[in-house]
Amino acid sequence: MCTLIIVRHGQSVWNLENRFTGIFDVELSGQGEAEAKKAGQLLKEYSFELAYTSVLKRAIHTLDIILKETNRLTTPIIQTASFNERDYGDLQGLNKEDTALKYGEEQVLLWRRSYKNAPPHGESLEDTYKRVVPYYMEQIEPKLKAGKDILIVAHGNSLRALMMYLESISETEIAEVNLPTGLPRIYRLDNRLRLLEVFYATNKEE
Repeated sequence: MCTLIIVRHGQSVWNLENRFTGIFDVELSGQGEAEAKKAGQLLKEYSFELAYTSVLKRAIHTLDIILKETNRLTTPIIQTASFNERDYGDLQGLNKEDTALKYGEEQVLLWRRSYKNAPPHGESLEDTYKRVVPYYMEQIEPKLKAGKDILIVAHGNSLRALMMYLESISETEIAEVNLPTGLPRIYRLDNRLRLLEVFYATNKEE
């Protein structure tokens, strides 16, 4: 059996300002740093031998905080653009409420939550899936099969794409799936990588 842990980075300064972030490289907010610290506290009882993250600093910073909190600063880290957030194209930097007023709430919801609809000059979730999942299959699955426990710290949409693959979530169902910031999701897999259980890490008193 092996363990895969995924964590969405803590709140970013643009999350706080309700702006589309995408591949724009913004930092964590104060709350985001606190969320990353709590994620590390929640992961103290879980093992991981290798960590993956995107090349965007909000994910890298989240991972750094987690490694510090878990006292695992020597954990090997692999950064890859394959795990970057989806590119929101022309919407990047725009306020989400203002964008809904301009384009209509229904259209913006399609861009944000549907599988195939891409914002102008940006990526759809399908596009994101097509770079996330092949990388995962090629680079991470062999290590899991070899018995390594792995942590991935990335972004809402890159991890939603991975969740589709791991949990057999349909293109329709994924619209209703949201991964909270800073809350580790734990996957227990057998030696053939069949899913045994999946759950969020929580404090024992919770």
